Amino acid sequence: MASKPAFQRTLQSLPATLSMGLALAFGTTATAQADTTLDKIQSRNSVTIGVLINGGPFGSIEPGSQRFIGWNPELARQLARDLGVQAELVQVQPSNRVQFLQSGKVDLLIASMELTDSRAEILGYAPTPFYRVGGVAIAPAGSTIQSWEDLRGQPVCLSQGSNYAQPLTTQYGAQVKGFRGSPESLLALKGGNCVAAVHDATLLHPLVRTNPDWQGYKVALADELIPSPSVVWTRKGENDTAAAIDRIIQDWHRTGWLIETEQRLGIAPASPALVELHAQFKDSAPQ
Repeated sequence: MASKPAFQRTLQSLPATLSMGLALAFGTTATAQADTTLDKIQSRNSVTIGVLINGGPFGSIEPGSQRFIGWNPELARQLARDLGVQAELVQVQPSNRVQFLQSGKVDLLIASMELTDSRAEILGYAPTPFYRVGGVAIAPAGSTIQSWEDLRGQPVCLSQGSNYAQPLTTQYGAQVKGFRGSPESLLALKGGNCVAAVHDATLLHPLVRTNPDWQGYKVALADELIPSPSVVWTRKGENDTAAAIDRIIQDWHRTGWLIETEQRLGIAPASPALVELHAQFKDSAPQ
């Protein structure tokens, strides 16, 4: 029997509550009370989406125009187009993105926030992932860190609200230091406040590869920490909204639009998850 794609194996390895959520997220839609978020979005002809802007190809600010560019903004604007409304993008931080969504400051989140058990308990989401990402560690070029175990007892910088904090502390015994966002965390690394900083691989690989300000640093640990699916987040109970978004994401995979967007933005290395998901949905009917 042929082995299952790596992305499917990743989903199967998630905690039981998450696996059930992915399989049954819309199983109770028919009996659940319909949410009004889609109606509100249509009536005002705009959707407000929180996006994480942390530098690099996944979210940056264009000099001069101050326009948000990169993967997160591109997906947010395309999602709005597919919903038939205007996009209003709001910059969020790891430390406040959940609060922005729960309080109604934004309708949705496309904010480099991966699917975890604790997040799924308090938020809703479109079950079909649009990406997969894990954490890597950046350190000075002369660092002797060779494995995640080498961080035991060592100060490690990361963003507040990062899902990497738990495995770093419980599994590897690191002393995590949380900062408002990745810029502050990386600045603390440069200031010698920690031996390494842990952030998404999609942020750190391009940083050390292309940014001259980081020539004296390296990705010391490239073996990704808890690689997890990236999803579009909604408020809890907004099943109609999540279902509409899920159909759009499946269509992105069907047409290969996500792969084309990744290539156009120069994101490297290419994501195996997108290839696997395109193969899964390419023969499905348009949504």
